[in-house]
Amino acid sequence: MKFGIFYEHSVLKPWDDHSEHRVLHQAVEQVVLADELGFDQVWEVEHHFLEEYSHSSAPEVFLSYCAAKTKNIRLGHGIALMLPPVNHPARVAERAATLDILSNGRLEFGTGRAATWTELAGFGCEPDLTKEMWDECTRAVVKMWTADNFSWSGRHFSMPQRNVIPKPLQKPHPPLWVAVQSPETAVQAGERGMGMLGVTLGAPLDYQQMVKDYRRAIRTCEPIGETVNEQVNGVAFMYCDEDDARAKAIGGMAAFQFGLRAAHLVGVGSIYPSPAYHAHASAAPLRNRPGDVVGPVREGTPIGDPQACIQALKWWEEVGVDRMVFLIDTGETIPQEQVLASLRLFAQEVMPEFTRKERAEAKRLAEAAAREAALRQAANIPMPT
Repeated sequence: MKFGIFYEHSVLKPWDDHSEHRVLHQAVEQVVLADELGFDQVWEVEHHFLEEYSHSSAPEVFLSYCAAKTKNIRLGHGIALMLPPVNHPARVAERAATLDILSNGRLEFGTGRAATWTELAGFGCEPDLTKEMWDECTRAVVKMWTADNFSWSGRHFSMPQRNVIPKPLQKPHPPLWVAVQSPETAVQAGERGMGMLGVTLGAPLDYQQMVKDYRRAIRTCEPIGETVNEQVNGVAFMYCDEDDARAKAIGGMAAFQFGLRAAHLVGVGSIYPSPAYHAHASAAPLRNRPGDVVGPVREGTPIGDPQACIQALKWWEEVGVDRMVFLIDTGETIPQEQVLASLRLFAQEVMPEFTRKERAEAKRLAEAAAREAALRQAANIPMPT
């Protein structure tokens, strides 16, 4: 598995004039360190009007700023809201392509639709139509990236022939993802050849059937883009400390604060009878194994000492998840230096456990190349160019 970090930019009350400034700049410092430590990706959501829970209304700006300060970490637009009342598809295509260029081809393009009444009603967006809008607009953006002469006459938006510029650096386009919260959407992601971007803070067993359904669907997919992205990305809280009990106390507190803010969100499915949204219980059933801690530190949550984090992530690996991204703090609940120390310890003690095969293969290839060079030198045969 590969590992990354994930941001909602929660800003807890009481606010002062610098609250948002602190949260955003501390996140940038975390991203820079994560890049240095070898984390693979950073994802940021797009949300609007969700006080305290998420002050992340311009992810492309935040990710561009991070791109200028990093070298290798991939930048996950997770997700762009593909709803014309919120974002015109041409503007999405332009901004995302520019980010891909400026980051030297590091964009991961996540797509989806809002799930809260606060957001949809704020933009006058009809809930029944959001799934259709997402599908139409995502297909359109891919065509904007891959065609010089684009025009569109659809149900939810139209535009005359134009060349939508710039084009992404990655060819034919950046990897495509869709936010997945339900078994239905997992199948739809597979059918379209898109990566499954898990956004539900569940346990591995909650993902197990969705991953199976996704893998089955993607085998016979009709890709929405010109390439297939068959990766599964899961999400969890993470806090790593040498002391297991201390880690669970600190990390559990941050997870609790996140859940407390999420509990105030007004989900569309809970108040609006729409075929595009389903009502969900306020909390997923806990499916713990014997000995698990019940509460925020549940099965598969890498909060604890390094060995506990490894054990938790092994369960995700068994389910078939390719990547895990972590919420590492909520609204400054954990002091910044402790967040940075957690990232360092995780990179030093946990990540190597999941790269043994890659490191062994790299060592084998290096040794084989050294043997070939020695034999050629002994036989006075020049190395191939």
